[in-house]
Amino acid sequence: MGAPTRRAVLKGTAAFAGLAAVQASGLAPAAEAAPAGTSSGHPKANVLLVHGAWVDGSSWSRVIAILQQHGHNVLAVQLPLTSLPEDVAWTRHVLAERLAGPTVLAGHSYGGAVISGAATGVENVIGLVFASAFAPDEGESLGELGSRFPPPPGLAHTQPDSLGFLWFDPAAVPTFFAQDLPVEEARVLAAVQKPIAARSFTDLAGPPAWKTLPSWFLVSTQDRMINPDLERFMAARIGARTVEVRSSHASPASHPDLVARLIRAAARISARG
Repeated sequence: MGAPTRRAVLKGTAAFAGLAAVQASGLAPAAEAAPAGTSSGHPKANVLLVHGAWVDGSSWSRVIAILQQHGHNVLAVQLPLTSLPEDVAWTRHVLAERLAGPTVLAGHSYGGAVISGAATGVENVIGLVFASAFAPDEGESLGELGSRFPPPPGLAHTQPDSLGFLWFDPAAVPTFFAQDLPVEEARVLAAVQKPIAARSFTDLAGPPAWKTLPSWFLVSTQDRMINPDLERFMAARIGARTVEVRSSHASPASHPDLVARLIRAAARISARG
């Protein structure tokens, strides 16, 4: 296949995190996007990955490589991080425009709240995967959810700016956000961080898709950004198939094999159905 045109790249950039995250030209409509691989005669599900606060779609890079090796068509959305409703709306737009056929949504951290809302009522979404993530119910905010348990130490290192966005203290990333990554990698995460609007933590969630879709949940037992007991509470409440791993908050980067395994388990539903 020849290199994509400049026009194609420009059109596709807002919908995916780099050309490695998709296998088709940005100009191709959803129905003509590169088909997923097949297994035992069944098409494999698409996977849409949704990042959290203070990172972007590239935080899924290691998971993407594993899923692509197993034949999945993968797309990593780039959230504006301007509000929960706007991030949900953008993710729903990407779903409608870029992915046709059975699709699994996976969300990390704040991205769990996004997939909970974005997948509601979308017929081709077959499962949800939460990785060290929020899973709010309708009418809940992430701030209120977090207040039900002792605050994790990482929250003390957020830094508001004059436009209402929250940054994360770069010096604190290796200790509180990604303590199980090599320090050099954690510092890179700090340098490329994407700030999030503070209102995203007080916005109220809409109807959640986890009430109607099968869900999987990875609990990070060493999470210093979301209290692990809050993760356990949310996983139990939504009836998720749950695994616990001794991980920092940055589980897609530090435990990509396990995160990918949960996503593949969710994707196998389409092969059975």
